[in-house]
Amino acid sequence: MTTTQLLLIRHGESEGNVAAATATRDRLDVVPVTERDADVPLSATGVEQATSLGLWLNGDGRHLRPGAVFSSPYMRARQTAELAFGATGADGHAAGDGGGSGESLRPLLDERLRDRELGVLDTLTGRGIVSRFPQEAERRRWLGKFYYRPPGGESWADLALRVRSFLLDLEVYGGPERVAVVCHDAVVLVFRYVCEGYTEEEVLEIGATTPVMNTGVSLLTREPGGRRWTPTLFNSTEHLEQHGAPVTQHGGDRDVFSR
Repeated sequence: MTTTQLLLIRHGESEGNVAAATATRDRLDVVPVTERDADVPLSATGVEQATSLGLWLNGDGRHLRPGAVFSSPYMRARQTAELAFGATGADGHAAGDGGGSGESLRPLLDERLRDRELGVLDTLTGRGIVSRFPQEAERRRWLGKFYYRPPGGESWADLALRVRSFLLDLEVYGGPERVAVVCHDAVVLVFRYVCEGYTEEEVLEIGATTPVMNTGVSLLTREPGGRRWTPTLFNSTEHLEQHGAPVTQHGGDRDVFSR
């Protein structure tokens, strides 16, 4: 079977999102996190958001339930996928249907869906980067956010290579008609860049003007055998509004909102 629908979901609010917002507000150089990026969990708000997504997918959004779920292996994305698609309950114990009547789907972890690696700039705020690595801040300004690769880290172009590899595997090995991908804000945008054939400037404009919300839901579709995907839904938070969960906007990738 050919996959013709991609359901892209950003993870719920994480403890790292909250810490980064606080550090920026307090004009700190370093984000006060104690876990490595891969181990940062959802905040209490993030758990509520992911649970609301699961309720919606088994209710008004049941028409979007996928046949398979792929997830970034990072804790915040994995927790979101498990809560939304029924692999675990909010307390971490087994849950049969994610809060509704839909069949439980265990996420398939894929490291190609992980967040962008920031290398030596990891845990630094924008202020911290300018203060501690002024040459890198200047190099970033010269190269632009899409092609800039911090030492030991990745550029958005590197993310595109990962996404292309993931999509090629879907083509080669086949999959259900609708596949869900639970990942990170920059990865969602790079999926759009690759699938819709955007230019560097176009995808950066989307990132700057339409930030990907926590648990924001997007749907890309194509004709069987087609190469170009079309967005039929982007960044929807209907599930949060319907179930009274907070709608939050956090730039998980510090470069998402600036050109």
